[in-house]
Amino acid sequence: MTHSSDPAAPVAEENHLIAERRHKLARLREDGVAFPNDFVPDNKAADLHAAYHEHDKPALEALAQPAKVAGRIMLKRVMGKASFATLQDGSGRIQIYLDKNGVGDEAYESFKTWDIGDIIGVEGTLFKTNKGELSVRAAGIRMLAKSLRPLPDKFHGVTDQELRYRQRYVDLIMNEQTRHTFMARSKAIGRIRQYMLDAGFMEVETPMLHPIPGGATAKPFVTHHNALDMEMYLRIAPELYLKRLIVGGFERVFELNRNFRNEGVSPRHNPEFTMMEFYAAYTNYHWLMDFTESLIRQAAIAATGSATFTYQDQELDLAAPFDRLTIIQAIQKYCPQYTQVQLEDINFLRTELKKLRVDVDAPPLKQAGIGALQLALFEETAEAQLWNPTFIVDYPVEVSPLARASDNHPGITERFELFITGREMANGFSELNDPEDQAARFQAQVEAKDAGDEEAMYYDADYIRALEYGMPPTGGCGIGIDRLMMLLTDSHSIRDVLLFPHLRRED
Repeated sequence: MTHSSDPAAPVAEENHLIAERRHKLARLREDGVAFPNDFVPDNKAADLHAAYHEHDKPALEALAQPAKVAGRIMLKRVMGKASFATLQDGSGRIQIYLDKNGVGDEAYESFKTWDIGDIIGVEGTLFKTNKGELSVRAAGIRMLAKSLRPLPDKFHGVTDQELRYRQRYVDLIMNEQTRHTFMARSKAIGRIRQYMLDAGFMEVETPMLHPIPGGATAKPFVTHHNALDMEMYLRIAPELYLKRLIVGGFERVFELNRNFRNEGVSPRHNPEFTMMEFYAAYTNYHWLMDFTESLIRQAAIAATGSATFTYQDQELDLAAPFDRLTIIQAIQKYCPQYTQVQLEDINFLRTELKKLRVDVDAPPLKQAGIGALQLALFEETAEAQLWNPTFIVDYPVEVSPLARASDNHPGITERFELFITGREMANGFSELNDPEDQAARFQAQVEAKDAGDEEAMYYDADYIRALEYGMPPTGGCGIGIDRLMMLLTDSHSIRDVLLFPHLRRED
C-alpha cells in the first residue's frame, strides 16, 4: 500500500490494481469458463481441524485422508518450487500446500498469478507441516471466481466503522469477530424460536402494510397503495393483529419479524428493527415476567455458552433472579435524594424535570398526569442505572393505552418493562380485553394526537369490533431482538448486530 501524503494516491493505486485484475480476468475468459460452477467441496475447514487436529504427522501420512475444500485466498506465499496459501471458507481457515509435482506445471504457474481474495477449489490429502499445522497437500487446484477488488490491508483489516457498515461483505471477509457476532445472533434467535415452539406457541405472520398504524406509540412510515387508492403504513408493531388471533381461538401465538418506525438513528435505534411479540391466553403479567426471564436466559446460553458473561468490560449475571421494582421504588433506589412526598407532588415533578432539561410544556407531557411525570423522571434519573436485569412494573394508565388496568390500584396498569444494562429490552402486560375501556383509551389517544402528540395512537374500529366478540384474559410481551443481540455479542451499537444498518446516502 502506498503511504503518500496525496489523498488521491490510495484511490489511484486501487484503480490500478483493479485494472490489473480485470486484465487477468480477460485472460481467464479467453482460456475458457471464467466462473465455473462444477466444483463442490466435500469438507469445511473447521470440521477438518476438529476431526484431525490431534493426529500427529506420521498418523496423518499413514491415513492419507482426502480433502476437498473451497474458499477465498487470504494469504499467499510463493517460494519457487513450492507455495503456501491460506484458504478461508464459511467455517474458518485452513492452509494449502502446493508444488509442481502435486498440481502440475501449468496449474502451479497459474496459481502464481492469482490474487488475495480469489475464490478457489482445492483437492488433495491432509498432512501436518513440520511446525504441526494441519494443511491440505494439493493434488488439484482451480480458480472458481476472480476477485476484481483488492481486500483491505491484511494487517489493518476493516477498521473504519463507516466502511464496515456500508460494505458489510468486506467486513465479514476480513473480521472474524463480525462473523462470530452474526453466527451468535443466529444461534440465539434459533433457540428463542425453539423455546417458543416447545412452550406451545404457534408462529404466525401478520401484515407489514397496515391501513391504521397501531400497537405502539411511534411515528410510522407512510406509503400509498395505487390499486386500492389508499394510504398505508409500514407496521410499527404487530400487536393488534396478534390479539385478533387470540380472539379467533389461537391461544398462544408469536411473531419474530420486522417493525418500522420513522424516528431517529442512534446506537440504540434503527428505523427497521427486529421484534418478537407473543401472546398467551389465560396468563397475566406475572406469568409473562417469569416466562420472559427464562427465555432471555436460554438465549444467552445459546449465544455465549453461559448465562453469566461480560458486557462492555462489566460482568452481567442473567442466571440470578431478575429484580422487580415499581417506578417509584426504582427512583428511590438509585436516586435516594427524592422523598415519597416529593414524588407524589405534581408541581415538584414538573419543576424537577425542567431542571433536567425536559420540556414539560410540550406534548406528550404538557397535559400529563402525575403517573406520566413520574415515568419521565424515572427515565431521566434511574433508567440508565439499571445494569442488572430489572423488571419495572405498574405503569400508569395514561402511558399504557393497551394494558389492563389494575383491579386494586387506581390509575395503574398490569404492565412491566425489562431493563438490562440501562436499556429497555422488553415490554409486556396483561392485555386490555374490555372493548368499552379500550374504545375510551383509543379516543383519549386521538385527542392527544389532535393536541400535537405525533406518536399517539389512531382509533382502530375493527380492533374494537374484534374485542366485542370476546378476548380471553391474555398476557402479551414484545422483546427487542436487536438490543438483546447487542447484549449477547458485547456490541456497543445496534449497527454492529444488523447486517445492513440504515445509513445516510454516500453522496
